[in-house]
Amino acid sequence: MSKLLDYLNTLDKDAAAREAHNKDPKAAMKKFGLSTHEQDAFLSKDKKRIAKSIGIPEADLPALLWPQSQNTTY
Repeated sequence: MSKLLDYLNTLDKDAAAREAHNKDPKAAMKKFGLSTHEQDAFLSKDKKRIAKSIGIPEADLPALLWPQSQNTTY
C-alpha cells in the first residue's frame, strides 16, 4: 500500500491527524513520511494525479474533502 494512501486513510479516521494537517499540511505530510512527490500530488488537488501517485485508477479514488478554508470537495 502506498504511503499517500495510508495518509489519506489516517486523515479519514484520525481527528488529531486531520487537525494537524489543517494547521500545517506540509509539516504534517513530512512528519508522516510522505515523499516530495506524494506531497505535491496531494497538494495539487488533482484527483487523477493523486490516484496515479497511489497506483489506482482515478475512478477508484473516493471523494476527497479539503479543509473548509479551501472550500473544495473533489
